[in-house]
Amino acid sequence: MANATSPALAESEQRFNAALVRGWLYFVVLTLFCLVLVGGATRLTQSGLSITEWKPIHGIIPPLSLAEWQEEFELYKRIPEYQLLNKGMSLAEFQNIFWWEWSHRLLARAVGLIFALPLLFFWMSKRLPKGLGWPLTGVLALGGLQGFIGWWMVSSGLTERTDVSQYRLAVHLVMACLIIAACVYIARGLKPRRHEDPPTRASHGFAIVLLVAAFIQIYLGALVAGLDAGLSYNTWPLMDGAIVPQDLLLHQPAWLNFFENPKTVQFTHRMGGYVLLLLALLHYVAEWRGAVARGLDLELSQHARGALTILIVILLQAVLGIFTLVLQMPLWLALSHQAGAIIVLILVTGHLRGYRRPLIEEV
Repeated sequence: MANATSPALAESEQRFNAALVRGWLYFVVLTLFCLVLVGGATRLTQSGLSITEWKPIHGIIPPLSLAEWQEEFELYKRIPEYQLLNKGMSLAEFQNIFWWEWSHRLLARAVGLIFALPLLFFWMSKRLPKGLGWPLTGVLALGGLQGFIGWWMVSSGLTERTDVSQYRLAVHLVMACLIIAACVYIARGLKPRRHEDPPTRASHGFAIVLLVAAFIQIYLGALVAGLDAGLSYNTWPLMDGAIVPQDLLLHQPAWLNFFENPKTVQFTHRMGGYVLLLLALLHYVAEWRGAVARGLDLELSQHARGALTILIVILLQAVLGIFTLVLQMPLWLALSHQAGAIIVLILVTGHLRGYRRPLIEEV
């Protein structure tokens, strides 16, 4: 009897362990989601340069006395942002921006522990599904690199600039999104489900294109944020009175406009949104037609459902972006737009993983 039930017990244990790891990874994703939003608020409130030193361990403890607050404030007074933009700022005003940056750094440290400690536990207790140890270690390494990138970004605004480099800001955000996507991709593979063949030969490849387009659009959005490009040309569908405004290639060489000309960067981000929406529409139509051709019920076709969900969310995200632009980027709306971008990324990543067989396949 024991031998007969051993395979069933092993399968049950495998499912349980996969569910534990999947739940942990989704909790990591939730924490990263919050971290990105706090980072966005830090940028939008111009708080990112309020802490001028990198103290990975000691920096967990904020100033606890008036003397410590004044010492921190004096360090801030040495950088161009204070001298050129915030000269005369009171200590209370400094504390307001300090707490945003401190919260962002604290949450980043917490994510590291939330990821590293359970990973070690799952691995040492042999609860980690086969083949995931090194990929998850790679994700952890990306997290460590992200901490360095964060300081690399902040340091760009401490000597000659009054803000951080838009290039470094974009790298920082894209790296965060890469870590989120990696966690979602791995977690999605741990969900027991019935495997369904793609409706068309091109389905999987098109889903990859959709994911790449989402990353590009997030990168463009980071450039918009880094240049404060969303605070100008706040009309839609026209921009500066035209569908294609003038002076898009004002800087020389021409390619520089796509990274340093706020007008061109905003226009490119707009066009990127349209392209992403069109790709999502084409993908859904292809999945729908493929499912119909194979005689599948659309309500039961996971790929068609996923493509429709992505199309709807991207459409809502586009509308949210328009309102954010027209209303000149109020904090709550700008953060909602950023949250929408991360949700799109999560959906597209999970959808892509759905074309491959899961670790545990339902019959």
